[in-house]
This record gives sequence, structure tokens and C-alpha cells, in this order.
Amino acid sequence: MKKVIEVLMVLFCIHISAQETLPVYSDYLSDNVFLIHPAAAGIGNTGKIRLTARNQWSGIEGAPTLQTFSFHSRVGDNTGLGLVIFNDKNGYHSQQGVQGTFAYHLNIGRLGELNQLSFGLSLMAVNNSVDESQFVIPDPVISQIIRSESYFNADFSMAYHRNGFFSYFTAKNIMLSARTLYSDRYESLNLRRYLATVGYFFGKEDRIQFEPSLMMQAIERTGEKFADFNIKAYKKFGKAQLWVALSYRQGFDGNDTQELNYMTPIVGVNMNDFMVSYTYTKLTGDILFDDAGYHQITLGMNVFKRPAPRQIGCPNIYNAF
Repeated sequence: MKKVIEVLMVLFCIHISAQETLPVYSDYLSDNVFLIHPAAAGIGNTGKIRLTARNQWSGIEGAPTLQTFSFHSRVGDNTGLGLVIFNDKNGYHSQQGVQGTFAYHLNIGRLGELNQLSFGLSLMAVNNSVDESQFVIPDPVISQIIRSESYFNADFSMAYHRNGFFSYFTAKNIMLSARTLYSDRYESLNLRRYLATVGYFFGKEDRIQFEPSLMMQAIERTGEKFADFNIKAYKKFGKAQLWVALSYRQGFDGNDTQELNYMTPIVGVNMNDFMVSYTYTKLTGDILFDDAGYHQITLGMNVFKRPAPRQIGCPNIYNAF
């Protein structure tokens, strides 16, 4: 019975996750805001390469895994370009995608003051597949083959930065399309998701610096709403910088049983042009699918560094290492 329950839960989560493009986790707190907000492409004084590997429900066969590669950099005075490649596997379902981003950054402040408005547009191609040939129990309704289908989508994003204050808004998956991956008839593919982030960076460089932020998201099709309450702290140690973050995600769906909620601590270190971080996510509440946590490693390298024209700004804008 335990195995049956696990299979049903996995298949349920697979079906929900398979409707998405690039899942929205807490990756953005590992100096990777570009992964969820296209307007962050080329927004700072250095280009950024980031690799992430995520593993969920350790010890359970077919548990979700996600790998991403992202790169973005400023090109010229106002233009930013970015690229994301991802591989998302969840049981019998998998998806691979590539996303290209164009961003434009408009400086509206005085010389020596950070006051910047940014716009970003991403276009992506995604391939979804479901491997029915691996089903253990034959089903006369299911054709026992590997189904695969591709589609295109787009994200639009805006950002505003002023000194230590930062804000983003992104409308994800705005290009409606249809597919026949799960049936012989075309099904509507409404994947629209809206993200809004606000935060503030403050503190003296020779002491501990803080960056509280709030990220809110809403899914149009299901009416789901979530909020991430985040706090990050930075401390220099010679030529290195240690930083830690704590994020709490809370659902607001009016669910009578239990709202989604989980805690995510993150620890990272920056040294010269390199960074590494470890993320651990733990579900909380009375009803838990599994007691194991979710683990993620992020590796990064900064390239094409340029002098910072202004001295005040959050780490996403002016990287000190």
C-alpha cells in the first residue's frame, strides 16, 4: 500500500510539474536572479555563468531532478543578452528547453547615482516527453510508446533599481499554444505565471551587510499564490565573501487541508571571480510526502568584468569579487 501511495503521489506531482516550463525554485537567491527575471540579463558590471543541479526526494526512484546552465552579460552600454538551457526530469516525464533573452537598461539618474529602469524579453523552445514504454503494468488505453512534443513560449520582464533598492516584475509563459501530448485532441496550454520581487540591500562593507526581499508569484490557470520571505547576509573575510540566506515559502490558496510551505537555508562563498553555494529545502507541515529534503548545488563564474560607474547598489548590480 505504501508503494501504491508513493506512485500515485509521484504521478500527481509529475502531471502538475510537466505543465510548467522552467520550474521556479529558490535558485534566484544564489546570485542567479536572471533565472526567473529576464530583465536581469546584463544588469550588473560583470557577466555571469551559473550551473545548478537539483535533486528532490532522495532515495525515491523517479524523483524530480533539474539541471540548468545560464549565462548573461552586458553588450555595449545599454543592451544585455542571456541564455538558459535546462533539463527537467520527473518520473516518466521529462522536458528540455533553451531560452534566449534580450534586455535593455535605461539609466535615468544623475552621474554617480544608481537609478536604472530595465526591460527584458525571453523566447524559449521546450520539448516535453512521457516515456510510457517504462510503465511496469501494461495499460490497454496507453500506447506504451515514448510521446514527445515541442512548443514555444515567451517571458516579459521589467526591473527598477535605485541605490540599494531593487524590484522586478515578470510575466512568464505569455505565448499561448496547444498540444496533444496527453490526449489525441489539442489541449489548452495556459502556463502563465506572474512574479514580483522587491528588496533592499544595506550595511557597511567592513561589517555584515543585509538584503531582505520578498518574492510573490501567482499561477493564472490554477489560482495558486505563493510568497517567499527572504533574508540574506554578507560578510567579507579577506579576499573571500561568505553569505547565507534563509527563505520561507508560504502558499495562499485557501486550502482547507494544508497550505504549501517550506524552509530553504542557503550558504555560499565568493572568491575572486568564482562562487559556490549549497541549498537545502525542507517541507514543513503535518502532511508530508517524504521526510527527505531537496538538495541543490550552484557553481558560478564571473566574466567580462567592467568597472562599476557607481559605488552604491545591491550585489546583483555591482559584484565586489
